[in-house]
Amino acid sequence: MKPSSRPVISLDQLLCIHSQIGSPPTLKFPKISNSFSLIATETYPVQRKTLSICSPLVCTGALGNTRVISEQYIQWLKGYCEAFFYGLTVKLLEPVPVSATKCPFRVNEHTQNLQIHAGRILAFLKKKKPKDAFCIVGITMIDLYPRDSWNFVFGQASLTDGVGIFSFARYGPDFYSSRYEGKVSKPQRTSSSDYSVFDNYYSPEITSILLWRSCKTLTHEIGHIFGLRHCQWLACLMQGSNHLEESDRRPLNLCPICLRKLQVAIGFSVVERYRALLRWIDEESNDASRATPRKSSDHVNLRKPVEAFQDWREWIIKCIAVLEK
Repeated sequence: MKPSSRPVISLDQLLCIHSQIGSPPTLKFPKISNSFSLIATETYPVQRKTLSICSPLVCTGALGNTRVISEQYIQWLKGYCEAFFYGLTVKLLEPVPVSATKCPFRVNEHTQNLQIHAGRILAFLKKKKPKDAFCIVGITMIDLYPRDSWNFVFGQASLTDGVGIFSFARYGPDFYSSRYEGKVSKPQRTSSSDYSVFDNYYSPEITSILLWRSCKTLTHEIGHIFGLRHCQWLACLMQGSNHLEESDRRPLNLCPICLRKLQVAIGFSVVERYRALLRWIDEESNDASRATPRKSSDHVNLRKPVEAFQDWREWIIKCIAVLEK
């Protein structure tokens, strides 16, 4: 990519990044270069135009403890991914029970919440990856751990295999509190083959913050599968984070450098991508066909909780105005 001769217009309220918790923001400029690097996962631009989501990895429980809310939530995430990775088709695969993955599980000694093994789920998803898919990702509200010595992990992905698994369990407002209903009341070692412990597994209420965090994590991790490294220069979705506070400080948007990288990988129009993201924020998801209840009494009229996206919405409008000049 050749450097642009046009002046740079910054629309970021905070272009700089925080070096550590409690430190003042520091503006870091990337080195001038005539090129940029991507981790090559396959020939660019992407030849396979499908992204598959396998969800939710539960037994019989669901988000909000109703099937309708679970399906609607997944549809919101699907729509967001289609807008963010504009030009790709996102397909939803059938929900998978934990028992089908045959993955190990445990009760976390610190939180007393159930956890499933991320690495074994990646191996399962690799076998289920459709031939036309660039990648397949699994999403769950059950906490994850990558190995016995680790406390937890928000998600795990394999760039070479094009698979990922991400948990939104710790994004609920009461996960760390004693009131969390997903705790195992009587900690005990269960049989590694007895998956009945996941029956009617608790999932938290859907809030705007939960949706905001879920969208952010999902697109960040899929960005890695597309070959984007952690961004070290600008306020960007692709910044790394070690805990929830750092993750919350990341913006929803990509910095100009990472946006250009993703554009090279997929081949979208930047302004059309912004319009798609704006439509996703503004559209009301009350269409019954998107979350069809099993029986009429299950019908729930859901409003997409996008309050946490409003600042970003204003930023997108400004971007579109600049690009259309």
